[in-house]
Amino acid sequence: MPDISANCAGIHSPNPFWLASAPPTNSGEQIQRAFDAGWGGAVWKTLGQPIQNVSSRFGAVGFRGTPAIGFNNIELITDRPLEVNLEEIYETKKKYPKHALIVSLMVETQEEWKDIIKRAVDAGADGLELNFGCPHGMCERGMGSAVGQEPQVNERITSWAVEYSPVPVLVKLTPNVSDIVPHGLAAQRGGAQGVSLINTIKSIIGVDIDRFTLEPRVGSLSTNGGYCGAAVKPIALHMVGGLARSPKFNIPISGIGGVANWRDAVEFMLLGSSSVQVCTEVMLRGYRIVEDMIEGLEQYMESHNFEKLDDFIGKAVPSFSEWGDLDLNYETIAKIDDKTCIGCQLCVVACRDGAHQCVHPTNNGSRVPRIDESECVGCNLCQIVCPVPGCISMVEVENGLQPATWNQHVTLEAKLRPKKGVH
Repeated sequence: MPDISANCAGIHSPNPFWLASAPPTNSGEQIQRAFDAGWGGAVWKTLGQPIQNVSSRFGAVGFRGTPAIGFNNIELITDRPLEVNLEEIYETKKKYPKHALIVSLMVETQEEWKDIIKRAVDAGADGLELNFGCPHGMCERGMGSAVGQEPQVNERITSWAVEYSPVPVLVKLTPNVSDIVPHGLAAQRGGAQGVSLINTIKSIIGVDIDRFTLEPRVGSLSTNGGYCGAAVKPIALHMVGGLARSPKFNIPISGIGGVANWRDAVEFMLLGSSSVQVCTEVMLRGYRIVEDMIEGLEQYMESHNFEKLDDFIGKAVPSFSEWGDLDLNYETIAKIDDKTCIGCQLCVVACRDGAHQCVHPTNNGSRVPRIDESECVGCNLCQIVCPVPGCISMVEVENGLQPATWNQHVTLEAKLRPKKGVH
């Protein structure tokens, strides 16, 4: 069997699957049940000064019958007394010494950071996660994403935490920025042993069109919340990959954002994540989803002859390129499998109205559409809308052309351009 034990920034766990800091990690009883189910680690719901949460707190959007592809919450950090949380951290770590127990923290002043770090470490934390990402409620008080959006503040507070903490410090980054790299580098300059990303995305999940209020509704008002769930995975992958490919960034990553199954987790690891955190899918389906994640990961590693996680962590990072470096002469066309096509004509409609008008219904009574290969640009839209897995495939065309990129063209053009002052 492959070895799926993980080491993220010096924090060891039986497997790379951690619960993210969120409602599923709100108490010791919950985390202990999660460890019994098979989770390798957990990030305790953020500790700080006592707050009071509101009712209601959650909202969701579905897609084609899916109950919640996108999830939104306006819940803040823990509303349970700090002393109770610390006692439960101690009891949980004593009972599960081999599992990773990371404590998320969020306070304001340097003295508050010093005090809460000491208390969390004394309670048994294997690592700390600094919450610089909360996009609502706390940021209005100068914490959360208000810190994460300012690299200098990020670096300063991180340096405090690293000075006071004898255990590894992870910085949880906010996605509510235009470029994640400066913020990851700020955490690195502050001395963090690693980063975790992404936190939730600032959002409004919807509007009640009868009451004329935002959702989720608190009386007659609401506010922006944090967007998460399967819908945010592409954004999370982009930001994780952006950090992993930066030559200046060289500390470990704990990947978060839309992880619903083992395949999602593998994608994050291929883009450089040493551990993967999960929240929304657990809220929707429960702790036992980790069983399939572990089994799927092990089977994936066996099928690719990977003996340990490090054999494939970051393996996809070199493929993350700039658009200008892509081969403009690489060519694919769509092919339809006559035997599996059900004749729904969705590909015909999609190509005609949304793409390049190269998929046509046949005139000979056949249910299978016809592809005009001379007009097909290989855009993939027909494959995306096809309801039959594997029915439409994109096939590489051997066109005899040498690879060529836009950047090569621009460089050559610059070399051939006459220099100023030369006659």
